[in-house]
Amino acid sequence: MSIPLSIKWEGKQLIILDQQKLPHEIVYIKLETLKDVYEAIITLKVRGAPAIGITAAYGLAMEAQNYKTNSMIDFLEILEKDATYLGKSRPTAVNLVWALKRLLKVASHMDNVLIAKELLVKEAMRIHKEDEESCQNIGEFALSLFEDKTKVMTICNAGSIATAKYGTALAPFHLGKERGKEFEVFACETRPVFQGGRLTVWELQQSGVDVTLITDSMAAHTIGAKGIEAIIVGADRIAKNGDTANKIGTLNLAILASVYGIPFYVAAPSSTFDLSINNGEEIPIEERKAEEIIIINDKAIAPVNTKVFNPAFDVTPSKYISAIITEKGIIYPNYSENISTQLAVSNEKEKIYEN
Repeated sequence: MSIPLSIKWEGKQLIILDQQKLPHEIVYIKLETLKDVYEAIITLKVRGAPAIGITAAYGLAMEAQNYKTNSMIDFLEILEKDATYLGKSRPTAVNLVWALKRLLKVASHMDNVLIAKELLVKEAMRIHKEDEESCQNIGEFALSLFEDKTKVMTICNAGSIATAKYGTALAPFHLGKERGKEFEVFACETRPVFQGGRLTVWELQQSGVDVTLITDSMAAHTIGAKGIEAIIVGADRIAKNGDTANKIGTLNLAILASVYGIPFYVAAPSSTFDLSINNGEEIPIEERKAEEIIIINDKAIAPVNTKVFNPAFDVTPSKYISAIITEKGIIYPNYSENISTQLAVSNEKEKIYEN
């Protein structure tokens, strides 16, 4: 049993786990061009906010190696254009633009193209390494909250294949398994593209964690029938007041947790916070194609010309969130005050988040 990895950087080559093939095939593919990276992100071959950011960083750094100019002015102009292109692949997850802006900032301080190219790769590798360390820290803090809890529910996939390693919401389960703590994890299937069923169940099985799959509509009954003690989810963007965007269906679970009187935790690295956004109403919500809902295994499950509303994410108001678990510690309400305080955000870092 081992924890699967989603991204590899080997010999200046970007290799990702094709998550569209899971759970039936374990296939790693090379991404060789900027278009490859864009398509991998938009088609969900790579997904999960941290993993998207890491992949985009490597993709931009890799593409920059091919720029045929010795002028830093021209170099930066092309780099910014390519970063903008990649940044439009998924609009909700803030890690994507955050990672790209980190690379742009590094390059902007250089006056030599060759050095800039080298440092872009190093910065992408740094983002990758930081995320692995961040996920382990998140797992440690989450374990402290689960000290007397073993039955936990989750949705979507906020695991090792959505990050560098360990994951965010799934990190305590991987770490717990390594240390002999056994969890019973109940994973919602996560319609319409089944990240919970295809990915979370597969990933936790690889790690030897006890996992049970339920349909999304079974969550309320399962909480009562199975004695669920807590719910933990990941995040794609967290506003300044703690409102959190995550995979569609998350809000349902937050409301259920409130009704049942069990804690609802959000696990995310500090890069997922967008302090330029005051609340969840300002978070852009990606809407995806109707085919994801009305077609399963190439067969239509609804009449032709059925109208479809397919938001990929919803926003959970901070009032439903018991705590936000980051690599820097556990943040409790009042989030409007405590997020900025605990993350110790500097003016310089706030500039990174600005559009």
